[in-house]
Amino acid sequence: MINKYAVILAAGQGTRMKSKLYKVLHPVMGRPMVQHIVDQLQALKLNKMVTVVGVGADQVKEQLGDITDYVVQEQQLGTGHAVLQVEPLLKNAHGMTIVVCGDTPLLTKETLDALFEHHLQAEAQVTVLTTTINDPTGYGRIIRDQQGHVAKIIEQKDANQDQLLIKEINTGTYCFDNQFLFEALNHVTNDNNQGEYYLPDVIEIAQKQGRKVTAFQTADPNETLGVNDRVALATAEKLMKQRINEQHMRNGVTIIDPDHTYIAPSVKIAPDVIIEPGSIIKGDSYIGSQTVIGPNSEVEDCKIGESTEIAHSVAHQSDIGSHVKIGPFAHIRPATQINDQVKVGNFVEVKKSTINKGSKVSHLSYIGDTEIGTNVNVGCGTITVNYDGENKYKTTIEDNVFIGCNANLVAPVTIGQGALVAAGSTINKDVPAEALSIARAKQENKANYAKKFNKLLK
Repeated sequence: MINKYAVILAAGQGTRMKSKLYKVLHPVMGRPMVQHIVDQLQALKLNKMVTVVGVGADQVKEQLGDITDYVVQEQQLGTGHAVLQVEPLLKNAHGMTIVVCGDTPLLTKETLDALFEHHLQAEAQVTVLTTTINDPTGYGRIIRDQQGHVAKIIEQKDANQDQLLIKEINTGTYCFDNQFLFEALNHVTNDNNQGEYYLPDVIEIAQKQGRKVTAFQTADPNETLGVNDRVALATAEKLMKQRINEQHMRNGVTIIDPDHTYIAPSVKIAPDVIIEPGSIIKGDSYIGSQTVIGPNSEVEDCKIGESTEIAHSVAHQSDIGSHVKIGPFAHIRPATQINDQVKVGNFVEVKKSTINKGSKVSHLSYIGDTEIGTNVNVGCGTITVNYDGENKYKTTIEDNVFIGCNANLVAPVTIGQGALVAAGSTINKDVPAEALSIARAKQENKANYAKKFNKLLK
């Protein structure tokens, strides 16, 4: 089997982005552009991947880790110069090398693999990835000979009227015979207006040497979009969102309004899930079958079971079981575990807590650092008072407990199995099993006092 290598060009600062953030680290659907490229290339089982970095090198290395090797382009002297920095790592390697820009996040593994395969079958030294667009203004045109081979790439400013009508363009992605690539790069000069070493000059060198140059045309021009400014970034975001949503819908997920639904590329969703408009699902989330998310819900890094409903609510870094109802307007904070058949109702906040099967926290409550057993009813306005200004403390509510409305449970405290807590109580001592706990001031009614008070006000 022939060896396959990849070079990712990620050294440009991206001044047109007008940002302190290194260009290839700008996110598309929550993931840095260069990470999208690396993820797609990883699927091709390469022998080696090398990323060319420059300004912001440490940030790129921190993002990508040891998935790829790195070389540093100290001065940005053009794409040819950038690839030449890889020479010490790949010069003596035999096989095919793909060169791709780190700001093309929409390229797919299918297209890149097809580029490799075309290059191999054509027995070419250079293959250019091309596409056809309706308005090719600004792009280099692909000039083919009668055999369909690439005769040359002509830039917009150098094209005649007939050539300007050509709609097949150079995308800036290439596949090379590896040893020819580095041999040719050593003959590339910077004799041009920009004083830079251009990678496409390798094509002219190949043709002068009688080497075979071909083009592989991708059917989807959107894949080849290069992101150079915030406008293109927004376009890439829109296109990738559309791609992800379409994939989920074809896999059996109902997305009511795809234009207003955001699903990150790492999310996994089972068939027969319904995603309502305005919902955002991010991170390493999983959603089980027949669950309904939304409308206007945000889920991040959560595992959600089957037949659960999350409406107008936010859930982060938590496990949520099956047949659960959350919301509207609930907030499930990190490290929470909500087990099957639980209800978390409107304006309830849960943090770093476990709520076991069949329990209900229906209205206007805060549950923090708490273990709630099975079949517990937590009344409206209940607060677990878990923080003294320095330390967090745990509240334990055992099975079959009934907590009345407007109760304050001052941690650390345990409410025993089957106990009752009267409405309006502030509990700061453990409650035994099956006991009734009342902790509130005795009510006193003063006859006619309101009448006297109102008279004084007048």
